[in-house]
Amino acid sequence: MKRCLLLLLFFATTVHAQVLRKRTTLLMGGRFEITIVAKDSLTAEQNIDTCIKEISRIEYLISDWKPQTQVSEVNRNAGIKPVKVNREVFELTQRALKLSKATDGAFDISFAAMEKIWKFDGSMTEMPSPEAVKKSVAKVGYQHILLDSVNSTIYLEQPGMKIGFGALGEGYAGDRCRNMMLARGIKAGIINATGDMATWGTQPNGRPWNIGITNPFHPDTIFAVIPLHNRAMVTSGSYEKFVMLNGKRYAHIINPKTGYPASGLISVSITGPSAEQANGFSTSMMVLGKEKALQFIKKHPAYHYLIITDDGQIIASKSLALKTKLRLQ
Repeated sequence: MKRCLLLLLFFATTVHAQVLRKRTTLLMGGRFEITIVAKDSLTAEQNIDTCIKEISRIEYLISDWKPQTQVSEVNRNAGIKPVKVNREVFELTQRALKLSKATDGAFDISFAAMEKIWKFDGSMTEMPSPEAVKKSVAKVGYQHILLDSVNSTIYLEQPGMKIGFGALGEGYAGDRCRNMMLARGIKAGIINATGDMATWGTQPNGRPWNIGITNPFHPDTIFAVIPLHNRAMVTSGSYEKFVMLNGKRYAHIINPKTGYPASGLISVSITGPSAEQANGFSTSMMVLGKEKALQFIKKHPAYHYLIITDDGQIIASKSLALKTKLRLQ
């Protein structure tokens, strides 16, 4: 679960006479909020249209739930034959596979084949059997994905395997739109892809974009505000979708290696150059747990972190300069 609050504090007029326009729409199975700062309303609205068109293009390229996409074609041919895809899909898959390897499967691009045996809608009343849990991840395994860079093909070795980009694709779409807007001379804006924030420039008043971090123990409040300038930010959390079984809380972020819900961390926020990478990092770290998560993220100094443990401990990059207590509980 991703939960960031965007706090926009701006004046109606500025010395630069910039205007801010915002539009919310449903794309890629989620809620996109596109904010553009431009010289006039028409320019802003036209560029929002351009972003929506680009996100839709990506959706019809990589969505595994749409049968006509290249990714769906890859999945249909699992265990049968390699499938040729265009370079954009190949390179996105290549990056996702690299992250799968770097996290030793804490993130796994083949998670799409995971059977959804855990229910978080109130209908689940007992633990699944160990056999059912094991079976749920039988088709998950990035090690069985073969990439051929020369021919630009993807082959899933085992029948029933699937790849899916999920929120990683949303972060990629945010990065693409940000880069496209910069190339078009739009100097400020935000692409909020269901909580994956890709920001550039500043608000019309010259201040940075301010992103509020939800208090996972009181989700209707925020406990910190992080200013962003030309950076992305993503939060993964387990505090809204969970089930209580035998007095224990099981959250919706599943370890793709074991089939069991991840535990130990309740929220991970990552800021850095890319929303795509930040999303992959935050999701992986929720699964890795505190110690391994810290070891992992410190290998990527361009990315900063804010980790909250299940018992309320806050661990953050010094660069974030958070003015908050060390524990939330």
